[in-house]
Amino acid sequence: MSTNVKTGLENAGRSRLTVGQKPKWTWIACLAGSVVVAAAIMAVAGFNVAGWAVLTAVFYVVSMYVATRVIENRRKATDGLWTNLIVGAFLIALLPLVSVIWTVLVNGVPGLLNPGFLASNMEGVTGATDQQFFAEGTVIGGIKHALIGSLMITLTATLISVPVGLLTSIYLVEYSRGGMFSRAITFFVDVMTGIPSIVAGLFAAGLMGMLVGLGDNVMGFSASVALSVLMIPVVVRSTEEMLRVVPNELREASYALGVRKWRTILKVVIPTAISGIASGVTLAIARVIGETAPILVTAGVAINTNWNMFQDWMMSLPVFIYRQLMNPTSPGVPDPSIERAWAAALVLILIVMLLNLLARIIAKAFAPKKSGR
Repeated sequence: MSTNVKTGLENAGRSRLTVGQKPKWTWIACLAGSVVVAAAIMAVAGFNVAGWAVLTAVFYVVSMYVATRVIENRRKATDGLWTNLIVGAFLIALLPLVSVIWTVLVNGVPGLLNPGFLASNMEGVTGATDQQFFAEGTVIGGIKHALIGSLMITLTATLISVPVGLLTSIYLVEYSRGGMFSRAITFFVDVMTGIPSIVAGLFAAGLMGMLVGLGDNVMGFSASVALSVLMIPVVVRSTEEMLRVVPNELREASYALGVRKWRTILKVVIPTAISGIASGVTLAIARVIGETAPILVTAGVAINTNWNMFQDWMMSLPVFIYRQLMNPTSPGVPDPSIERAWAAALVLILIVMLLNLLARIIAKAFAPKKSGR
């Protein structure tokens, strides 16, 4: 067989295999056409970037559906339509997050780069000193007191919430028999999951007022109690789900060896679920570290660093941001307080992102090791 005949047969085979399939450049053509048509319509109606992007997306989805329907078949066209809609919904959900992060970065980085922002507090900062230093290109005052306050309050709330949530989950999964008491616990945990944060703050303030007196209830520990009310249901739910995932065969194997129930839970069940438990606890911390209302009610406002959880007011990052926006030291434009607020917001976002990253690292580190076979 000659080379030309062989090549012709190969090309014919390829043609038969690719018949009825879209060319690989179809999506590029549809996208380019959608961009041009959307731009033309927006030019007539008044150009707007957001409207142009929306029209481009709509025309792209429609044109891809029509092209796939004509070239291939209805089933593949419908599949491609839903794929494009799902991707579009994901991008729409991602836009607010990207917008927030970009806005905070643009406005917060200049303040974060100021000397002493992380190592100083607001003691001695007034409108006169603010304007004096701002004229020289430097903003004085920092978030040292708020950063230390947030970390101490959140750490104390974690020390309160984790044992309570872990023991509650162990009871619900390992010891309860689905009776009225366990159903009541589950019901109240669900109720606590949706409780407004300000209600948690008022509860903590009232509780500490009963225990130590109304005049002495504003302190860091009161804020930790308020945050623990918000953390406990999250810890209970996440831990409960992780404990239920542990196979019953592991428990039965331990019981067959004569190991007591409490020791089985301690040595078998918890180590197996520890990655999910640690991840849930870390996410619960990230959920409450940005709360403002309960801390404002319970811990108050401070301008200097307070290391004592049981005495005097204590500042936190969310309250610091709120105070800088609502009570600026030097009202006007430009205002140094606005720069401090954006920089503090950037620090808070970075802390939450680090906590979420830590949750993933912990989950991966403590995950059960797979066999090499």
